[in-house]
Amino acid sequence: MAQRYFRKVIVLSCLLAFVPFSGVWCKEADKVDSDYRHASAEAYERWRDLKYGLRIHWGYYSLLGVEASWPVRKMSNSEKQAYFELYKKFDPRQFEAEKWMDLFERCGLKYFTITTKHHDGFSLFDTKSRVKRRVNYTAPCGPTIEECDLAYSIMDAPMKRDIVKELCDAAQKRGIAIDLYFSHVDWFDADMRFDKWNPFPDADYNNRTDPEGYGRFVRRYRRQITELLTNYGKIDMMCLDMRLPEFCRPDVKETIKMARRLQPDVLFRQRGIGVYGDYQTPENWIPQSGGLSDERVVKPWMVIYTLAGQFAYEHDGDKYKSGAWIVSNLIDIAAKGGNFMVSIGPDGDGNFHPEAVKKLEYAGEWLRVNGEAIYRTRPWVHYKEGDEVRFTRSRDKKYVYAISLKWPGEEFRSRLLRPRKGSQIIMLGDKGLFGAARSLSWRMEGSEELAVKIPKRLQHEKNRPCAQAYVLRIEPGA
Repeated sequence: MAQRYFRKVIVLSCLLAFVPFSGVWCKEADKVDSDYRHASAEAYERWRDLKYGLRIHWGYYSLLGVEASWPVRKMSNSEKQAYFELYKKFDPRQFEAEKWMDLFERCGLKYFTITTKHHDGFSLFDTKSRVKRRVNYTAPCGPTIEECDLAYSIMDAPMKRDIVKELCDAAQKRGIAIDLYFSHVDWFDADMRFDKWNPFPDADYNNRTDPEGYGRFVRRYRRQITELLTNYGKIDMMCLDMRLPEFCRPDVKETIKMARRLQPDVLFRQRGIGVYGDYQTPENWIPQSGGLSDERVVKPWMVIYTLAGQFAYEHDGDKYKSGAWIVSNLIDIAAKGGNFMVSIGPDGDGNFHPEAVKKLEYAGEWLRVNGEAIYRTRPWVHYKEGDEVRFTRSRDKKYVYAISLKWPGEEFRSRLLRPRKGSQIIMLGDKGLFGAARSLSWRMEGSEELAVKIPKRLQHEKNRPCAQAYVLRIEPGA
């Protein structure tokens, strides 16, 4: 019951946090400073090419099988103390970065996100920054702030291996794009106890009441972002999370400017930095009609959706959505012009749930046949026809892909498509001798409707190129 409650709170907070350009940091009227530049057009185009990725929440919370960080807010003081000490038991010896990359390639995933530091403050990378004050929740007279000297990272845990470095090195060898998640807030560092979600909040604490502590927080915050953008090679995206209060605004702005100078083409998620960000991330919902007409989505966007109802590891295999769910949503999102990131987490040993792997492999199998209609595509002038057809187009505009979510039967019909005269129409994956694509016969009924004949051989399920969502590649007329 408690876990379900936490999940509802988390989902609601994520939805509220996404509302774009709301609050101090997110007004549409805001303008970036004249000395700031967003990522280049080329970086945006590379990002749009990727289309499909995996979001990974991982930390010592995986030992408990609960959601990442959030449950600590509702714990008793003794439970909070035990939670923040869990790093001493975090020893995922079965983690292998190369094994993860094998999975990503097999499943058609072009990029991934890893939580370098979630809200609880624990870093999965070898940070040289130090936490100087923490909360002792079980002190004799009640919770109190005490001095410490910790990196509070994977290097303080038994494992003592830089997980982020291992993942970045393995991904860069394979050409898999990298997105480093980093939370603005830090619930372990008592120099930073001024966010409204903090499990030990101090409403009167700010940069004026404790300038020394606040200054130490800002320096550590910047140092960690600097480390992530200098120690791990080329980083494609940085997925920032949460927001800091208004009095932090000048310091956050200067931090983002610094980060942009370190890697000019890294794309920043807009969470917490408003107009200084490059892309938006609807979480656990999908825009109805794409970025051009959905007023909530006005920047390049990527849907983040949990596969099993929570971002961190879920032990119950029955809660994982199907591979067909992944494929149908990927198609819909690509047709609307977005990217899609499925979210799962590994367990405390570094292994993904077998059911999660099974669903991802199903989507990978579909993409091996039909990936041409997803990767490197852009929205067509229409994103759908009726309820059962979605459209994408190739980046060079040579082809339009009509994706029939259900088997089209003996004929595929469209009143929106006008093929080039004399051109071929093929179904992706339908190949003849020596692997050559088979051309399908088609006709225009007047100038109103395209009819594509689906051969008898394909009416038998075993002869079809895939198990769902069948793609016709069409050369559009002028």
